[in-house]
Amino acid sequence: MESFPTEIHQGLQHMSESVFVGLCEIVGTTQQVAIRRETSDIKEMVENGLITNNVIVKMLSGSTREGFRLEGSDIDTMYWPNDHRVIMDRSQSEYYNTANTTLILSDSSESPPGFTLLQKLTPLTLMFGMSVQAACVRMNDRVYISSSIWRQLSRSAVIPNSTVHGPCGTAKVAGEEHDSAYCFVSDFWPQSASSWIDRCHLWPDPEVVDDIVRNGCHFVAIGHPLGPHENEEWRISFSRAEYKLVYSMNHCQLLIYGLLKIFLKEVLNQQSEETNKLLCSYHMKTTVFWAIQKNTLPHWCPQNLLAGFWVCFKLLLRWVYEGICPNFFIPQNNMFLTKVHGSAQNRLFLQLHELYKKGLACLLQSSSIRSYIIDVLYNPRLSICTDESMIRSETDNYIELVIRSPVQFTKDVSQGDMCTKAIHTIEQLVHTPLSQYKVVTLQMYTSFFLQCSAFALQNMYTNTGVNKQMYIADKLSNSMLILAAKFGFQSDMLFIAMYYYKTLRYREALSVIEMIKFKLARPDLMYHQIVHRAISRYTEPVEGQVWGMFRQAAPRNMILYNTISYISELLQEQKSSKGNRRLTSEIPFLVMLHFLEFLCYRRIGTTLSQAALDELRALVHHDLGMDIHNLQRDISWEILGICQQITGNLQAALYSYQQSLRQYPFHKIRTATQRRIQDIVQSTPHQYTEDLPLD
Repeated sequence: MESFPTEIHQGLQHMSESVFVGLCEIVGTTQQVAIRRETSDIKEMVENGLITNNVIVKMLSGSTREGFRLEGSDIDTMYWPNDHRVIMDRSQSEYYNTANTTLILSDSSESPPGFTLLQKLTPLTLMFGMSVQAACVRMNDRVYISSSIWRQLSRSAVIPNSTVHGPCGTAKVAGEEHDSAYCFVSDFWPQSASSWIDRCHLWPDPEVVDDIVRNGCHFVAIGHPLGPHENEEWRISFSRAEYKLVYSMNHCQLLIYGLLKIFLKEVLNQQSEETNKLLCSYHMKTTVFWAIQKNTLPHWCPQNLLAGFWVCFKLLLRWVYEGICPNFFIPQNNMFLTKVHGSAQNRLFLQLHELYKKGLACLLQSSSIRSYIIDVLYNPRLSICTDESMIRSETDNYIELVIRSPVQFTKDVSQGDMCTKAIHTIEQLVHTPLSQYKVVTLQMYTSFFLQCSAFALQNMYTNTGVNKQMYIADKLSNSMLILAAKFGFQSDMLFIAMYYYKTLRYREALSVIEMIKFKLARPDLMYHQIVHRAISRYTEPVEGQVWGMFRQAAPRNMILYNTISYISELLQEQKSSKGNRRLTSEIPFLVMLHFLEFLCYRRIGTTLSQAALDELRALVHHDLGMDIHNLQRDISWEILGICQQITGNLQAALYSYQQSLRQYPFHKIRTATQRRIQDIVQSTPHQYTEDLPLD
């Protein structure tokens, strides 16, 4: 590192350790990142087990899949049809049954490196509910799929009113940016990327290379601006390969990548309006890939973190000077070609060079990193521990697992034999090598699927008139819900109470609710990210005990499939949500607890129902985000309004429904809310007319 004399090398190592600790707090420790990745991986494995030939496959990609949870990061998702395949040459068609698979030929003969045309070889079928045929154009007596037409057709397929952003449809959901790319998949590795395989001598390991090549690539809908067929061309995407490469990094390398992302956002993009869009996170990732593969640092460790950052920064500086940023898989694809050139390139280089002249002091411009450098500068003897177990406890890791692990599925497992198939998929996965976090996630999924099966079974045999069948279905449903509670969380017991309420056993439901409330009174209760100090008695739990403790102490939101009837009082909301393409409703645990308690007491005719309603009202009115997430406020106000309407307090109900309409419409229940408001207004037309909410 030429900017710093060798005599202060030890000081730089000490500073690197401080920044390492800071990045572990910002980005996450090895275990936290592993939890994020492994829960995403196991969810994908289970969903893939449910795939039939003619469905859409979904893959989380980008920084979220890589294990980052940085503020402001996009959530990137790729979708493709399972019955369409891109082949690299016609001979590969022999591997497919063209009776049920649409074949598309990649023709890159006239396209810039990294881009290709997609030629239709066999009849096309429906994709995302739209005809791929509508995106086809004819050139030179051949039919190709136009990327530009396809972008317009597919941009709002998942999130309505999305705008085009590169190859994606992009939209904000509750303040988070969601990018959805509708693409095609190939089981084959492109010939244009064969040189990458030959370069992998030191990194990544051969088994990683084999896995990446075996899984092929994708084609996303955007052409090269300088290509001869920009509107028809598709870009070859290596998103799956990239997250597997990031997985293969050690934690120091990952944190250097994270530091570059932070540096881009907080320093590089703040230099001037003219240059703040020239570089992107993908360029940062590419510098890390090349730096690791070229073995530019002998040891990627906490003491060398800043040295690794500096290596990557110098590489980026050189690329900007030369105007060449070589794609990691296809180096001939210069990713600077259309953006970083001419006067813009010159301005960007001068800005980067000014930062380079400052040396590592340029990191002082980063608001997130500054304090970790200053701490060491002012106190060179500061003791720094890079032991990650001291930075984050095992309790923190399980909070990450409990709170953030994705339980919801994009497939409706409540329909047909999907739930049985899901449980069978889990049964197969149990016999494969699994980390403790994957085992825990599978336990949560098992609980979830059993709950869906129990209510679906009860709905199926209700009112059939065959008492024996109804009796057997009831016993099976009850057993599944008890088993689900053993696998899952404290909150999963509430599904048993919901089942008792649905089957008119109100006192049994109240008995379960009382048991849950008794356990909720424990001092070690955790809800969302609030951990009471009493949990400190678990400071050094042995392996296996932590999960047991968390299951007892960490309620989760109640996830209800909108295609299943759980509580008749919520059917309007579920119908509205389902009609707006929402698969599930997610109700805060305490909201559902008080709601169910109110309904049960109301059914048996006791004044205790008012006490339950008072608790629900206090929770919804005064919660500051600890028990009710902002995304669940619409359904929470709705449920409060339902209870108030049942009691005849129409003024209060109207106010609650109006509040529901003012929240972010996460559950898409606006139709149900407006219908309930209309019912109140029609019942007393003169009294509430002035209170109607404005659209």
